[in-house]
Amino acid sequence: MADLSVEFCGIKFKNPIVVSSIEPTNSLDKLKKCVDAGAAGAVVKTLTDTPQMAVLTDHSKYAILNDNGRPIQGKIPRFFVFYSRSGYSTTPYKEWVPYLKKAGKYAQQNGAHIIGSIGAGSVEGWKDCARTVEDCGIKMTELNFGCPHPSQMEKTKAGMLIGQDPDIAAEITSIVAESVHIPVVVKLTPQVTNLVEVARRVKEAGAAAVTVINRYVGFAVDIETGKPYIGGAAGVGGPWAKYLVLRWVHEIHSRLGIPIAGTNGIYDWRDAIEFFMSGATLMQVGSVLMLKGYSHLGKIIKGINGFLDEHGYADIWSIVGMASRQAMSYEELFASKPIHAVIDYEKCTACGNCARSCFYDAIEKGDDKRVTTRSENCIGCELCYNVCPVEAISYTFTM
Repeated sequence: MADLSVEFCGIKFKNPIVVSSIEPTNSLDKLKKCVDAGAAGAVVKTLTDTPQMAVLTDHSKYAILNDNGRPIQGKIPRFFVFYSRSGYSTTPYKEWVPYLKKAGKYAQQNGAHIIGSIGAGSVEGWKDCARTVEDCGIKMTELNFGCPHPSQMEKTKAGMLIGQDPDIAAEITSIVAESVHIPVVVKLTPQVTNLVEVARRVKEAGAAAVTVINRYVGFAVDIETGKPYIGGAAGVGGPWAKYLVLRWVHEIHSRLGIPIAGTNGIYDWRDAIEFFMSGATLMQVGSVLMLKGYSHLGKIIKGINGFLDEHGYADIWSIVGMASRQAMSYEELFASKPIHAVIDYEKCTACGNCARSCFYDAIEKGDDKRVTTRSENCIGCELCYNVCPVEAISYTFTM
């Protein structure tokens, strides 16, 4: 059996799956459920001194949409859209003290870790929240620079509004990192032009790791009523966002080398594997648990272990960054040896999909309905391979 344990910011996790800062971590009992379900850690629902963000949670709204932009109505698709509005923990951060201590002790007894998450409205608030987490015996805290909702609220400078400004993000990171002795992780927002630069700045300011990434700000429309779902703009994420997130995981991993916790895009173990291969060390699971329950954690962990065993990988470290290291630049791709399509006529059914999708005049369907190729025109784009329903197309190097 493969070794699922990983080290993240000097702390050993028994497996790479952690529950993200979300509704399933918003109380002591819920944190215990995360641990009981097999998670190696759980990030507390963000603790705050900002009343507006706590009130927002009391007015949470959700619209879980399918690929037709309609409510899922019980059937959860592979690439659902999680469209919602929620805030930070409704319990004032000072009142969390006894719960954090109990949660931390319970997690430790079960080989897991509780991770803090904080979001404040002032410099002193950031320092005090971080110190409160540390004083409770929690070994790591996350700075929530990614929450999408403050951008829609008046008189609130928090979440993504901090993460969008590299100077402010670096300043707060530095202040918090100097105020505590535990590792500080920064949760980034995707609502920036260059996420690598923000990650670079917080790394230089003292961040031990980054969480990539929080949700986007979206606008979902119900065409039957002509109104936006849940009343207006909201945070949007879910498995559909995975490929956008993996791009930043890859770039930050390859260019900065800072430890990464991946989040926003996981549905099952396959997604987790993609995150690890792109450069993440931990995987934070969130929205899918709200739809499938805490027991889904065990399925993800079992699936990861099965994949590693099946492919002969000894541990998680064997695949972390694997795909990122093999990614080629556009210049390298342009310099690679050309290939062209070859058709296996024993498999070909002459459906014409390949000819219809070839815009380089390299495949055509004749009067006899037979599909033929012109290798001199083929640029090796591989579109025909993707649309062939019977796997009749392969590629060979152009001589």
